[in-house]
Amino acid sequence: FQNYALFPHMTVNKNIGFGLKMRGVPKAEIDKRVAEAAALVRLQGQTEKLPGQLSGGQQQRVAIARAIVVEPPLVLMDEPLSNLDAKLRLEMRAEIRRIHNTLGATTIYVTHDQEEALSLADRIVVLRDGQVRQVGTPEDLFLRPDHLDVAEFMGFRNKVRGKVVSTAEGRAAVAVGTAQISGRARAAVSAGAGGYLAIRPEDLHPVAAGQPGLEAQVVSTEFRGREFVGFARMADGTDLSFLAHDKLSPGETVTLAADPDRVLVYGGAA
Repeated sequence: FQNYALFPHMTVNKNIGFGLKMRGVPKAEIDKRVAEAAALVRLQGQTEKLPGQLSGGQQQRVAIARAIVVEPPLVLMDEPLSNLDAKLRLEMRAEIRRIHNTLGATTIYVTHDQEEALSLADRIVVLRDGQVRQVGTPEDLFLRPDHLDVAEFMGFRNKVRGKVVSTAEGRAAVAVGTAQISGRARAAVSAGAGGYLAIRPEDLHPVAAGQPGLEAQVVSTEFRGREFVGFARMADGTDLSFLAHDKLSPGETVTLAADPDRVLVYGGAA
């Protein structure tokens, strides 16, 4: 549940201008700046309505306008899209980016959603237990996460434990059961030690029996239109998500593999 803390008895105009009124700004200046803020968030024609007469997305835009009308040097948005439906979330994400670009103010945007972070940010800070794990551009974090937990946040949902058997020139090979999987070495990788493979579901696919890969038993598949999303479990209990062109039956044994360039390898302490 998210509350935008709009005053229910005040019109949109009065909600947006409340902070200016509390600062003693002259009425003519308030009217001017409120009109500009309402136009920026595309609420023209809605300004005499009460919050209860607005949609969730419109209420959110009122809250944004009220925050920016006082011209703060820094704007904090804490998961502002969390209670919106999927269509409205996409629309508001584009609106927030447009407003940010128009204002030029520094905006700190808190989210647990990888897609939001990638699409909105110029720089991303990944935190875990109050500690900064990595700072970088969306491209840096998406392609080169420094730590396993950062990789998980950036979509590498398949995490497979194994033993590093060799490393060379930024690559590493990891033994998982009887299979040997190669990937790009990241943090704290050393031959003979434990390690983790990190693989995005969209990069993991079934291959013909006998080819190198991770052997698992299909748990279920979901049809997503262009392909199937599969869920499988390895003998040690590790769960895997993958993409397949054909529907697979629960209980069926599959071998799953990925392009080594799309596989990341982390040391056991990562």
